[in-house]
Amino acid sequence: MPATTAGAGPAPAVVGLLRRLGLTIGTAESLTGGLVCAALTSVPGASAVVRGGVVAYASEVKAQVLHVDRDVLDREGAVSAVVAAQLAQGVRSVLTCDVGVSTTGVAGPEPADGRPVGTVHVAAAGPWGILGEALALTGDREQIRAASVHAALGLVARGLENLRDGVGRAGYGGVEPGRPAHPDEGEEAL
Repeated sequence: MPATTAGAGPAPAVVGLLRRLGLTIGTAESLTGGLVCAALTSVPGASAVVRGGVVAYASEVKAQVLHVDRDVLDREGAVSAVVAAQLAQGVRSVLTCDVGVSTTGVAGPEPADGRPVGTVHVAAAGPWGILGEALALTGDREQIRAASVHAALGLVARGLENLRDGVGRAGYGGVEPGRPAHPDEGEEAL
């Protein structure tokens, strides 16, 4: 069963946790083209927590609408951990929500931005800071997109579970907003 249907994947758990914690969510999607938002809104009761989604397929939309740094896009291309983090942060601001989740990558069938098919970055930004994951997925275009949705919502679930359990901000591998994900990254990286 695809990850975009109610009852499958982490979407029901994410919606349930958001409801229990009184938080809202927005999506910023590139390669998934709205599938993350569709997975969330397929869950009954999602209207209480889902603010909306932005499909930012073009780099200009990423920069103009979601405030991704143009220099980062020029330097790294649209498929990078930094872009995923900025998308997640940007959608929180644009949609005035507590949690932002993002996807960017190459679903295929051809490589893009110098990245092979299956290269995906997902990020989740919230009260916990920023979580990100780099993926090297295999399969056809739809399998890569479905796995990206699952991974993105899995990150959100992890952040929400840790928040619920009182683990706190950045105590489990998250990054506080404005801080580099790795010691060798500059402040401008996130």
